[in-house]
Amino acid sequence: MADKSIGSGDLDAKPVRRTFTAEFKARILAEYDAAPDATARGAILRRERLYGSHILDWRKARDAGAAAGLTDRRQSTERTRKNTESAELARLRRQNARLEIELTKTRTALDIMGKAHALLELLSESADTATPPPASARRTPR
Repeated sequence: MADKSIGSGDLDAKPVRRTFTAEFKARILAEYDAAPDATARGAILRRERLYGSHILDWRKARDAGAAAGLTDRRQSTERTRKNTESAELARLRRQNARLEIELTKTRTALDIMGKAHALLELLSESADTATPPPASARRTPR
């Protein structure tokens, strides 16, 4: 019987994103910065299965002086709530702009239809009021 371990090719399993604690990030940054050369730094990244972009992002957060710069941003419920609200607000603004454009088009179409209706009524009235020539004046083809 096959063992369902990592790398067994189970395509139904949803990948889980790794999260790193602030202590882990600080420890790795200190170790990385203390490494004597690029070979040692590369060994640290391989050992921890990290990318250079992790180090760059963590260093940038640390240097920015954010109080919780090294904490996982997704764990912040306040920030998540604000991001959710801001995304919803942006979505509603886009929807409002789209609906405003639709409303303008509809109003323009109704205005054109009203003018066309008025023109047709005017033409109909002028056709009704025009008096046909007297029967004696009409020429009949021979």
